[in-house]
Amino acid sequence: MKIIRSNNTLSFIAACCVAFASGAAHSADTTLKLGHLANEQNSWHLAAVRFGEELSAKTDGRIAVEVFPNESLGKEIDLINGMQLGTVDMTITGESLQNWAPMAALLAVPYAYKSLEHMDEVASGDIGADIKAQITEKAMIRPIAYFARGPRNLTANRAIATPSELDGLKMRVPNVPLFVDVWQSLGASPTPMAFSEVFTSLQNGVIGAQENPLALIRSANFNEVQSHVNQTEHVRSWIYLTIAESSWAKLSEDDQVAVMEAAAIAQEYERGLLLDSLAEDQAHLEANGMTFVEVDGAAFQAAAKEAVLKNVADEIKPIVESLFSN
Repeated sequence: MKIIRSNNTLSFIAACCVAFASGAAHSADTTLKLGHLANEQNSWHLAAVRFGEELSAKTDGRIAVEVFPNESLGKEIDLINGMQLGTVDMTITGESLQNWAPMAALLAVPYAYKSLEHMDEVASGDIGADIKAQITEKAMIRPIAYFARGPRNLTANRAIATPSELDGLKMRVPNVPLFVDVWQSLGASPTPMAFSEVFTSLQNGVIGAQENPLALIRSANFNEVQSHVNQTEHVRSWIYLTIAESSWAKLSEDDQVAVMEAAAIAQEYERGLLLDSLAEDQAHLEANGMTFVEVDGAAFQAAAKEAVLKNVADEIKPIVESLFSN
C-alpha cells in the first residue's frame, strides 16, 4: 500500500484526510476515488483499504483505489451526487439512498431483523437483490458489498427486560419520526436531542436513557452516567460499498470480476472486524461498571410493529410485514 500524493496533499492533510492507494500510483491505468464519512480507525475504512489492496493485486496494479475518510471528499449525499455526475467513483452508503430508491429504507427498519444471521439472509437473498437492483437503476450507483453495523441498544440506570418496564422513561432519540413513534409505542417518553447534548443531559437527569450501538456508547463514555445496557438490539442494519455505474461501465468484464472478488474479501474482512469490536466494546463497558441485560426481544418487536408499519412507505410495507412474521 502506498500513499498517493496529489498537488493539494497539504490541504488534505489539514483536513485530516489520508489517501490510501494499493500498488504504485504511476503504474495504475485507472484510479478509483472512494470517499466516506468514517475515520481511519473505523472498520469501514479499514475494509475500504483492504478492498483497494485486493483489487490492485488482482489487476497487477492496473487499478488503484484512493480512499478518503472523514468526509474529506464530501459529505454522504454530496458523494452520491458526485458519483451520479461522474466526479466520484465510490462511497460507502446506506439508507440515505432511499431518496432515490425507496427500497433502501429496508436497510435500517426497527425490529425487522431478529439476529445478525436473519439480516444476512435478507441482505444476501432475494430481497437484498431487489434492493440492489433498484439502487443501481434509480440512483445510478452499484452496491458491490455490504457491511453490517453494530445493533442499537438501550442504556439506562436500571434493567429493562420488557416494554412494560419502560414505564414512561424519558430517553433521547435522534430526530427521526420513526424512532420517536416506535419508542412511544413501546411505552417510553422519547425526546429528540442532538447527540452532543446527551452526556450532559444524562448526567443532569434531564433524560434517563438513550440508545446507540456499543461502539458509540463506549466512545461517548456513557458508562460514566449509565449503569445498564439493555440489549434491545432494536435496529440492525447494513451499509453498502458502492461504485458509480459510470465508473463500472468503463471497466472490462475481467476487471469487473476482479472488483467483485475484491469486494467479497473486503466484506468478509469487515465482518471479522465488527465481531471483534462488539466483543471488545462489551468487555470494556462491563469492566467499567455496566451491566448487560437480556431482553424479551419478541415482546419489544410485537409492541413496535404497528408504529413501524405506520412509518414505512407503502412500497416496502408488505416486505416489512413479512420480515416481522418470520
